[in-house]
Amino acid sequence: MIANRPAPGTPMAMTWRKWDGSPHWNNHVVYLGADGWGDWVGQPVGWRSHRPGADFVAESPNVTLVPRDHTDFALTVHRGHPRGLRVYIDLAWDLRWTDDPRVSTAIDMDLDVVRRLNEQGTYVDDRDEWAEHSIRYGYPAEVIDHLEGRALELERQVRAQLAPFDDATADPWLDRLIALGLDR
Repeated sequence: MIANRPAPGTPMAMTWRKWDGSPHWNNHVVYLGADGWGDWVGQPVGWRSHRPGADFVAESPNVTLVPRDHTDFALTVHRGHPRGLRVYIDLAWDLRWTDDPRVSTAIDMDLDVVRRLNEQGTYVDDRDEWAEHSIRYGYPAEVIDHLEGRALELERQVRAQLAPFDDATADPWLDRLIALGLDR
């Protein structure tokens, strides 16, 4: 186990904020462990994600990779989602663990890469929100350039199903999450 991480099976939170520091998503998750890609957390069916003005419960088991070598995205993989959602990548800024081993935090940067197991396929989502927030929050030019390029790179990697964006990397973590029996 990596220093400053909870024991596998420990409930924790992934907290997101916007560029200006305002609160965004707070995801209730459980720590699953780590591999060569980074740390994995899971959200069993029925566990909550909320933000100001919105409250959801997980419709399918999902696991999220907090990458060891990148602070610009979090990869979430679903199993059996009712609308065919398989991969959802949140582009981020400053994705990291806090001093509290039960909390990771990041700035949500609007752009997302999505893979659905239906006719929608793989695409970059929320370009309209990205354009609006780039102006509203005054994203620096170097951040804009980096994340626009990163979104296209991640979309390409998801389409090609390169690790860790392939099924074989996330499926053992989904199995581990389901084996915990934490669905509500």
